[in-house]
Parts: sequence; structure tokens; C-alpha cells
Amino acid sequence: MKNRHLWIVLFGLALPVYGAWDADKGCLTCHQGIEQFSDVAEMADLSCTDCHQGNPDATELAAHQGMWANPTDLRVVDETCGSCHSDEVDKAKTSIHATMAGVISGTRYDFGAQGKDAIYATYDVKALHDDLPPGTVAELKQIPSYDPTKPESDTNSIGDDYLRNQCLRCHIWSDGHQRDGDYRASGCAACHVEYSNVGTYEGGDAAIDKAQKDRPRFHRMTRTPGVDQCQHCHNRGARTGTSYKGMMESDGYGTPFTAEGGKQGKLHGKHYNFLQADLHFDAGLSCIDCHTKDEMHGDGYLYEKKHEAVEIRCETCHGTNESPATLKTLRGNPMEHMARDGDRVTLTTKADGKVLEVPQLAGAELSAEGKAAMVQIPAHMEKLECHACHTAWAPQCYGCHAKQDISKPSGDWLMGNSDDPSQTSDKGNREANAFSWQESRSYVRWEMPALGVNSRGKVSTFIPGCQVILTQVNGEEAILNNHTYTTKDGTSGLAHNPVFAHTTTKQARTCEECHTNPKVWGLGSGVYDMNANFPDGEAPVPFELERFVDEEGNALQATNHKGARPFNKEELDKVRRVGSCLACHGSDEMSQDGKAPDDATHNAVLRKMLEE
Repeated sequence: MKNRHLWIVLFGLALPVYGAWDADKGCLTCHQGIEQFSDVAEMADLSCTDCHQGNPDATELAAHQGMWANPTDLRVVDETCGSCHSDEVDKAKTSIHATMAGVISGTRYDFGAQGKDAIYATYDVKALHDDLPPGTVAELKQIPSYDPTKPESDTNSIGDDYLRNQCLRCHIWSDGHQRDGDYRASGCAACHVEYSNVGTYEGGDAAIDKAQKDRPRFHRMTRTPGVDQCQHCHNRGARTGTSYKGMMESDGYGTPFTAEGGKQGKLHGKHYNFLQADLHFDAGLSCIDCHTKDEMHGDGYLYEKKHEAVEIRCETCHGTNESPATLKTLRGNPMEHMARDGDRVTLTTKADGKVLEVPQLAGAELSAEGKAAMVQIPAHMEKLECHACHTAWAPQCYGCHAKQDISKPSGDWLMGNSDDPSQTSDKGNREANAFSWQESRSYVRWEMPALGVNSRGKVSTFIPGCQVILTQVNGEEAILNNHTYTTKDGTSGLAHNPVFAHTTTKQARTCEECHTNPKVWGLGSGVYDMNANFPDGEAPVPFELERFVDEEGNALQATNHKGARPFNKEELDKVRRVGSCLACHGSDEMSQDGKAPDDATHNAVLRKMLEE
């Protein structure tokens, strides 16, 4: 211990140098140089033991008896952060970040275990309000555990084991996955204490090994978590965190090689290609510049899906052709970091105070293509989400091949055991209440994301999510091989879902891409040979993985969002008809008045032209 002390000589006595901000001087005999956790007025006087407990008068390991390594973990937070911020803490436990209700209901729906309504969460939870707006429920129960000795059923689903062992590591009841790119804490610190991608400490505490993994960058709270912090969780599923920075996982090549001739390092267990980032990221916006406190922290309601909790739209900041931006969310909350001065709208970034001008659609000078799409064809603005056209690319992971081995008990992210309750969710403290899983896929793409109709009845980008192809083994004994499920609605358990990909670009997709490409319509590219890609030559489904609707508008794959669907026959015909016209008529000409009133009239004109 003595070699960690910095000593001064005062009246001939050697005394340790302490931080002026902390009353627990005993802690600082070892942790000299540690950062003050917060300089917020209400928190500036907090001592080490006010948050961490422990014994400030002891030395060596006795000082850590009864200590909470993470005072913000949701198992102890009522006695720490909640002593001053009880309302925020109570709401956080109802947030989609805590419940994972959408991921759970979507997975169980794909496994044929339930309908689209949210039933389960990570832990039992009740809403804090009596009213139930659309997209919310009164309570959620903890998901069941899977018992392989019993028949599979709605309450004994293999999907629940998949969630418990794999997917449910990304919620704020849980610690991070403890690998590069995924390091983070649980509870409030999951967002408000930043970790680097390599998970090592960079501060001045003399007692912390700077090579040890799973440590925050500094012993410091932040009110403005950055994009990398959000990315520690948002790199699976829709992959919006990585997509926002232009990162798209590769097939594992790890090239180009490094200067030493080796492969590139991994983040989130994957190698990445680097594509076009979202224009908002390039402009300097963090996630928190768009997403509100109520979205992040929760507002006391139990939302069934992530998109139900989101209260902003593109129109919130940019307005429409006819109306200026309201600068208020859908629930009437003001975007306080935005301001209007005449026709000029600005946004001040929360992290660094950078003032950005926000383009407004009303009165904007549009390109010829923009005028054709947004003014001369008003149906585009009425029936399409902005991102249907302004998504540059979207991650598409086809064929979610998952193998469960029931001979190998494995960790359950919802069950842990530790003498320190704040470390219960640490990966190393998980109980072996689930089974071992391996994940792979058929192939990945990023170009030409498909379109369909989302829960709001608007055309949106769609991506696979997820296409469960299950293999279950008991050691060397195969139980299920490349098995797929049927949903309660009678569709295949392979799924496509609407997504806001977070790859926004100013340059919109071309008319030809959307109106002439069967893959964009959900009909698939016709290139992938399903039977040839399975060892026994028999594919588990009779359609290619990109194809989620047939030519008659019948859904082939599941959609886990209520009301969302692929295009129907009438919509497919209309989209295709426009594509046929584009072969002769440019997009600008297509937008003009004077088109034929019906097919018969148009065919008569074509016949006359051919005869002449």
C-alpha cells in the first residue's frame, strides 16, 4: 500500500495527499488520483461510501466489505441514485431499455410461442400510470425458463432459452458482454459512465490496473453519453448504432491486413466494413440530440415495441412541404436545444455546444428530382416515411442459424449470484440456468433494402429480423436440424420487419431502384438457391430468404410489428406499373398531369403508336 502513496511533509510528519472533494480519506489512501464522480452541485459533496458503501476507516480488503462496485445497478439504485432521483429511477425500470419487451415478444412470435402482444419482460414490472395509450400494456411478467425434459409449448419455448443465454445481455439490468466494443456497466451507469471500446481505465487512480479490462474510462459521470456508448448495445438486431457510424459487419475476413500483416481487431465479436455514415453523424449529432430523455429514461408507460416509445419524427425538426417544424415531440415535449429565428432553425448539440442549421422543407429550393418526388407526386409525402427514400443502405443478415446444445448448461443473463448485489448481472456471475448456443448466418447484404408497410400505414424500409433456422442437439445426438417455426398467424417464423436504419442521406434512392427492382418490393432477387445451400438439399422453406411476399401479395414471412405487412397485390401492381412507364417516361415526365385514365386507354395509345 505504501508505494501507492504520495507524501508531503508537514511539520515533520508524512501525510497522504487526499482529494479535496472526498470526506472518506481512508478510501483515498489507496485510490489517490481518482476522479471526482460529478461536479453537479447536488452531487459534489458525495463521499465514496455515500454511493459505494464499504468501510472508509479500514485498510486493505476490509475496506471493501459490504461495498457495492456499481452503486447504479438497478438492484441497489433505490438506495443510491434513487434517494434523490426516485422518479427517474422508477421510470427507468419501465423503460424499453429495461424491459426489452419488443425483443422478447418478437423472438417468441418468431418461435411460434405467442402472438404479437407484449406479455413478458426481463423481470416482473407494472406501469406507473393507470391509462394505457396505444402501444402500451399495464404489466409484464418475467419470461419463463426452458426445460428440455418437457414438451415445447407457449410457456416452454426454446426461444426463451435463446433470449436468456444470448439476446438479453443488452438491457440496463445487465452488465455488458465483456469483449471489445461491448464493455459497459449496468443500471444508470450503462449510459452515464462511459467505457472505451477496449474497456480499460484511462484516469488517475493509482489503485486501478490500466491494462485490466471491463473498467470505465474514468470514474466520472457524463450527462451526454456519446455514440460509442450507445453502440455498446445497439450493434445487434437492427444494428442502428453501428449503421449510424457507417459500420457494416463483414463475413469475418478482417481485411485489409494491418501493418504487421495480421487481421483487423474485432468489435462486438465481428469484423466491419465501413460504408457511408448517416448525414446526421457526419454533421456532429449524437444519438441524444434526436432521442429525448423520456425515450431513453422511460416515462412510466410500458411500451410494447421500441418504435412505440419513440416520440420524434423527421418532421419534428425539418417540418413538411406545407408546415414548418413544430420543434415539439409527438407528445408535446419541447426540443429545448432547438431554436427558431424567423425562418431559420438551429440545433445546439448537447455534447459540445456546436450550433447547426437545420434545413426546413417548407420553402426549400428542391432539385428537379426532389421536386418531382416531393411536390409533383404528393402521394409520396402522404404515404411514405421520409427514410423510405432517404436510406442509403441497411444491414441485411439473412438466415439466423442458431444451434442449441442441451448437454451444455450455460449462463442466464437474467439469473446471477454474487455477494455484491450490484454485480449479480456480471457475465462471470451468471447462473447456468440456460444452455449453450452458437450463432451463424447464410449471408449478409447492405444494398437495396426492401420496402413494405409499417405499423403507421406508411411505406418503410424492411430488413430481416430475424430468420430463425434452429438446430438442437444433445451432445452428438441431433434432435432438430434446420427447423423453422410457424407463427400464430400461420406465416413462416422467418421474419422481415420495418426499420429506420439510421443511414440517412440527402441523395434519395432513385425512382428506378424502387419501381423496377423485385428485391425492393419484397419478391427477392431470384439469385440465392435455397436447396443447394443446405447439406441434404432440402431447404426448410420453399422460398429464398430475401423473398417475404409473393406476386399475389401473400405474406411468406412473419412481421412482428402489429399492423406492419408487405405490399398487397394492388400496391405491387401499382409500383410495377410505374416501373414499366419509367422505361419510356423519365421521372419528371411521370409526375406531370395528362396520364392515361386507365389501362385500356393507355393500351389503345400504345397500339396506335406501334401501328404507325
